[in-house]
Amino acid sequence: MDITEHRQSNVVVLRPTGAVTGEDADRLGQRLTDALEGSGGRVVVDMAKVSFLDSRALEVLVEATEKLIRCGEALILVSPNEVVREVLELTDVASLFEQYDDVEAAIGSPA
Repeated sequence: MDITEHRQSNVVVLRPTGAVTGEDADRLGQRLTDALEGSGGRVVVDMAKVSFLDSRALEVLVEATEKLIRCGEALILVSPNEVVREVLELTDVASLFEQYDDVEAAIGSPA
């Protein structure tokens, strides 16, 4: 799995690519932690190129959103594919995240 990152204003956008499982999920978790510390609370994860999430990846995303909720924010997910969306819904965690169809809409969302 590869993770690219860019900043736009006070928003950090992470773009993982491929299946997010096991050690890759832990790497994503570390990148999320780093982004949370440096962003002031606005973090977008562009899921457009994520093919699958395992239980560890879900745990990482939930942990990140719990940290953000304490700051009055939410983890924003963009463009999850049908498989990822189904995993989020079947595990009853989809409602924890703000979800948008594109990065520009997510970045422009109210803080």
